[in-house]
Amino acid sequence: MNWDAFFRNLQLIGTRYFVLALIAFILFYVLFRNKWLYKKIQQRFPKNKDYAREILYSVTTMIIFALVSSIVFTHPRIRPYTTMYTDINQFGWVYYFAAFPLMLFMHDTYFYWCHRLMHHKKIFNYVHLVHHQSTNPSPWAAYAFHPLEAFIEIGILFVFVFTIPIHKTHLLIFFLFMIVYNVYGHLGYELYPKGFGKHWFGRWINTSVNHNQHHQYFKGNYGLYFLFWDRILGTIREDYEERFDEVKKRTIPLK
Repeated sequence: MNWDAFFRNLQLIGTRYFVLALIAFILFYVLFRNKWLYKKIQQRFPKNKDYAREILYSVTTMIIFALVSSIVFTHPRIRPYTTMYTDINQFGWVYYFAAFPLMLFMHDTYFYWCHRLMHHKKIFNYVHLVHHQSTNPSPWAAYAFHPLEAFIEIGILFVFVFTIPIHKTHLLIFFLFMIVYNVYGHLGYELYPKGFGKHWFGRWINTSVNHNQHHQYFKGNYGLYFLFWDRILGTIREDYEERFDEVKKRTIPLK
């Protein structure tokens, strides 16, 4: 085990999580808590014990992410068999940029099917229940997974590095975007504009309202970045667009 690589990865993953979640938390849950309350998707806030639980499980998740990624990147019996490359010119700049939307689609597909599987009644309590203890999630819930689920989540790394050519910066940029979107998805507030849920483009994009409904009701809305699979397979909640519009139409604080 390359412990130097482990601690570097842990520092990178941890810094991203704590900086982004903390900024979101300070803005929406501290500084403008009362002023923006009427915009909150669920008209209440989690308790301090909920924040503590989310952070504790997120730390465990980050340790697992760092451990697995360090092994993949440095183990002499694994790294040589990956598709990772160092010279961007080897595959060209067109492929370099085209890889990002491909990775988004791959991760969204991987997440959707793993997510649906984790909701199976014989698996849910052992793997996914921890994440759903946040029925009213905060930004700290972004990585609040049971250790078994954390291993499933980091499985996308294996999909990437054993299927398509991957440059180091692909992973750095992609996983930065992933945590940004994950914090947004658990924010408890909707940042997309009014009407986005019904827009020809927006109806295919996952939103904070969409994922908040999943946490609140435990069923439907299984996507991560997109709503392709949810809409194609009929797993999107029927009241999603109505709920999105209701949240975005609020103009005065609710009493």
